[in-house]
Amino acid sequence: MILVGIGANLPGLDGSAPRETCCAAAAALDALPGLRLRALSRWWESAPIPPMPGAPWFVNGVARLAGEADPAELLAALHAIEAAHHRARPFPNAPRTLDLDLLDCHGLVREGPPPVLPHPRMADRAFVLLPLSEVSPEWHHPVTGKGIEELIAALPPQDLRPLAS
Repeated sequence: MILVGIGANLPGLDGSAPRETCCAAAAALDALPGLRLRALSRWWESAPIPPMPGAPWFVNGVARLAGEADPAELLAALHAIEAAHHRARPFPNAPRTLDLDLLDCHGLVREGPPPVLPHPRMADRAFVLLPLSEVSPEWHHPVTGKGIEELIAALPPQDLRPLAS
């Protein structure tokens, strides 16, 4: 099982809303060679972490993919999808048109080379864990062994709400 976080908080260059970009990214994930989209969480709206005054809230979700992929090649494919949606990286945690994070790749644990797996900050982020619980409620963190519900229960309060369908 491969888990990919999807997020955006800026409109696309064509004026498309962040949610539209996230939906397009999910379709692009399903079109990757050798992979198939098996589940997509509902969309969530969350405040930027770390807080960034004036920055728009993010639309976030998690996709569960089936198939085999080399993690480095998959990361490159995710970056290509981001680039197709005009992702810019002017500074860390900058607002963005699209952000795709490889969260987990078949439970692989690796410190490097990139990507680091599992994603090093995923266990601290409600905008990752709540959607992840929708697509893979049986998931356990590959390093700590903690289940998704235990990780969610340990989260500090975060500004997050599900979006209407």
